[in-house]
Amino acid sequence: MEIVAGAITHDRPSAAEGRQGRPLIVTEDVELLDDLLRLCAAAGARPEVHHGVPERGGGWETAPLVLVGDDAARRVRGAVRRRGVVLVGRDQDDSGVWQRAVEIGADHVLLLPDGEQWLVDRIADVAEGVGPPALTVGVIGGRGGAGSSTLACALAVTSAREGRRTLLVDADPLGGGLDVLLGGETAEGLRWPAFAASRGRVGGGALEESLPELHALRVLSWDRGDCVAIAPEAVRAVLAAARRRGGTVVVDLPRRIDEGVAEVLAQLDLGLLVVPAELRAVAAAGRVASVIGMVLRDLRVAVRGPYAPGLDDKEVARLLGLPLAGEVPVEAGLPVAQERGAPPGADTRGPLARFCSAFWERAAVAGGGV
Repeated sequence: MEIVAGAITHDRPSAAEGRQGRPLIVTEDVELLDDLLRLCAAAGARPEVHHGVPERGGGWETAPLVLVGDDAARRVRGAVRRRGVVLVGRDQDDSGVWQRAVEIGADHVLLLPDGEQWLVDRIADVAEGVGPPALTVGVIGGRGGAGSSTLACALAVTSAREGRRTLLVDADPLGGGLDVLLGGETAEGLRWPAFAASRGRVGGGALEESLPELHALRVLSWDRGDCVAIAPEAVRAVLAAARRRGGTVVVDLPRRIDEGVAEVLAQLDLGLLVVPAELRAVAAAGRVASVIGMVLRDLRVAVRGPYAPGLDDKEVARLLGLPLAGEVPVEAGLPVAQERGAPPGADTRGPLARFCSAFWERAAVAGGGV
């Protein structure tokens, strides 16, 4: 163990030690406790609080993270040594804090308020658990009216129906709101404007619980208010929180690139460019692809019929110079079904649901890629 750049380093905790759980706070300093409770709330965690080492079974050995106030260092000196202990203080000029950290076997010394963001991130990590990020798929139209929002909704509905944790993200503030397309415009829950001031770390669990739940999936949509832009930092924080929960995230993208959309593109695993099989649509899609392709490495074309003379799905993909993801089928009864409140992809026997099921099956076989 050595002190390097403000940290006392040990081996990294194993994956088993990073499972979901409640952090433990040990302090009698009321002001410090208030600060730590505030940071836990920001990370979406509910801590266990003690004035000293808790009795056996009280969390010292089992908590994924232990935050020891500098006032309590002497009281925990004889506790069982373990990883994941952080000594928290406020006095920037107290050199003795390092010695006390060594005496209790702390991994890290944190001095507030400078280390607040680091601590929020660490608390969020242990509260949410450690696992693979969500497979994140973006859907964008090659031209207006291509049906990208319909496909995005159908992919999300199918993913949720097949038992995956699923979040559908509406990244187009001028699209009218995906909650409307899903028949949930009056559903309770937060929309994008509520996250406009988000910065740093957003708790994934808190995000998920705050959003409307429609058709077994969570939806982050726009409302019908005047807000039509979210700061790139907020977009980055919210989407990163969504991905940390695992499962799948489907994003409906606008046909323009601004700083917020660029933040979304940077976190996508795969993009689907929906292109009607007509020459003008292919020409428009080529311009979209040239811009999107500068940010998104894996962009594929999903072709939608009916086909213009001389075109098929393979020819459209060839003209665009993109891999073919498949042919998006036309579902004749879809508009009527939507008027009755059924979302795209709800008919498990319909061609659109079959297309989406095949897409997710390929993703599972590829181990997260498609």
